[in-house]
Amino acid sequence: MGQDNHTNVKEFVFLELTQIQELECILFVVFLVMYITTVLGNVLIVVTITCEFRLHTPMYFLLRNKSVLDIFFPSITVPKFLVDLLSKRKTISYNGCMAQMFFFHLLGGADIFSLSVMAFDRYMAISKPLHYMTIMSRGRCTALIVASWVGGFVHSIVQISLLLPLPFCGPNVVDGFYCDVPQVLKLACTDTFALELLMISNNGLVTILWFVFILASYTVILMMLRSHTGEGRKKAISTCTAHITVVTLHFVPCIYVYARPFTALPMDRAVSITFTVISPVLNPLIYTLRNQEMKSAMRRVKRRLEPFTKGEDSMKSRLGSQN
Repeated sequence: MGQDNHTNVKEFVFLELTQIQELECILFVVFLVMYITTVLGNVLIVVTITCEFRLHTPMYFLLRNKSVLDIFFPSITVPKFLVDLLSKRKTISYNGCMAQMFFFHLLGGADIFSLSVMAFDRYMAISKPLHYMTIMSRGRCTALIVASWVGGFVHSIVQISLLLPLPFCGPNVVDGFYCDVPQVLKLACTDTFALELLMISNNGLVTILWFVFILASYTVILMMLRSHTGEGRKKAISTCTAHITVVTLHFVPCIYVYARPFTALPMDRAVSITFTVISPVLNPLIYTLRNQEMKSAMRRVKRRLEPFTKGEDSMKSRLGSQN
C-alpha cells in the first residue's frame, strides 16, 4: 500500500469534533465507556454461546460470528478517535488512512453479508422446520460465514483498488474523524465525478437493494408466522424483531453515507458516530435483553464460573493470612 510518486500528501488531518477542549474530554469518557461496553458485551455473547451447549444451534452460531464482527468493526476507528479527542493535532498517515478504509469496508461488508445469512437462517427455520437442522448444518453455516467474510474482502479490495491510483496533492483535511471513501475521494487532485458515480452505484445502490431484500425476507417470515400459535410463535417474532432492529441500525446510516453525492452535510458527523460507536453498543443489548434463552444461558455460565472465582478468593485470603 505504498504511495505513488504523484501523491505528495504524507498524512491526512482530521477535523476537531468540537472547539471546546473540556467538551472533548467529556466526549472521550462517554465514547470510551460505550466502546468498552461494546467489546465486553460482545465478548460475553461469544463466551456464552461457546460455553453453553444448548446454544450450539445454527442461529447462535451465526450470532457469535456477528458478535465477533461487532468487536472488530468499531475497533478500526474508535480507538484512534479516542486518542485524537485528547490530541491537539489529529493526523493519520497516508498508508494508515488506506489501511483503515480497507479494514473498515472489509468488516462492514462482512457484517452486511452476515445479516443476510441470519435472515436466510430465520427463513429456513420458519418455512422448513422439519429439515432446518439438515439444511443449516454446521458445515453449511461455516461455509456461509466464510462466504460473508470473502464478500467483505472482495468489496473492500474494489474500494481500495479504485482509490490507490488517485493523486493527492493537497489539501489534506478529512471532513470527519476517520478515513472513508466519501471524505477521502473529495481530496484527490483530479476529476473524480465518474469515479464518484461508480462508488455510489457500487456502494449506495447495492446497499439499498440489499436492505430492501432483507426487509422483504423478514416480512415474508412474519407473514408465515401468522399461521403459527403458542410460545414458539412469540419467540420467533421476538427474534425477528431484534434482527430487523439491528438491520435497520446498520443499513440506514450506510444508505445515508453512500447512496448520495459525496458532499458534506451538517448531519454527517452525527451519522458517523451512530454508525461506528452507538450502533455497535446497541447490538448486544438488543440480542440479549429480548432473548430469554440467551439470558438464561448467561446465568448458567455465571453459576459455572462462581466456584472458580470463589476458589481464587479463598486462596488469596489464605495467602494474605500467612503473610
